Amino acid sequence: MALAIFDLDETLIAGDCASLWSAEMARLGWVDGASFLARDHELMALYAEGRLAMEDYMAFSLSPLVGRSVAKVAHVVEPFVEAVIEPLLYGDAVACLARHRTAGDRLLVISASAHFLVSAVAARLGIEEVLAIDLEQRHGCYSGHTQGVLTYREGKVSRLQAWLEQHGGALDDACFYSDSRNDLPLLQRVGRPHAVNPDPLLRMHAERAGWPILNWR
Repeated sequence: MALAIFDLDETLIAGDCASLWSAEMARLGWVDGASFLARDHELMALYAEGRLAMEDYMAFSLSPLVGRSVAKVAHVVEPFVEAVIEPLLYGDAVACLARHRTAGDRLLVISASAHFLVSAVAARLGIEEVLAIDLEQRHGCYSGHTQGVLTYREGKVSRLQAWLEQHGGALDDACFYSDSRNDLPLLQRVGRPHAVNPDPLLRMHAERAGWPILNWR
């Protein structure tokens, strides 16, 4: 049974769940919409350029959740995923997941977004196993802090290696699908890397390395 690993944002969905969640928090009145979304846009531009310090983005994006209960946030996230995220799923991505299921492969989503978002989206896809940025909780509420190694760049590699030690499996026969230059550390470690709707730097690297380049719609 091989491992099929998927990035989430701009790979399985046509968008970024963290930025879409920021817009949802603005709609809910949890943030000052204009200024918050402008800052979100600035930080996501740095991400696209490979220059974002993920610690900075998480500190910013988690600030509206400080003191909010985990249960309350989950109650809001579920309809958000159904209404906003589900329509953005790439049909080609869903078909790819189905092929891996038919082959008996083990499915894993690994994302640099918050775990409560990634796990909710993965659940809509019938995927149980998720690695994402874990959030600290205090007395049933979010503290605004992350915990553990962030699943970003090299952090995806280290988190996945720890996961494999616990759950079994190997990277030499694993697939990994991603759109982003930020995932090059993991793409270079798996046996079967795939560039999905790649950004310019990833496309260049994939072309030179002879990796499959997929155009998902």
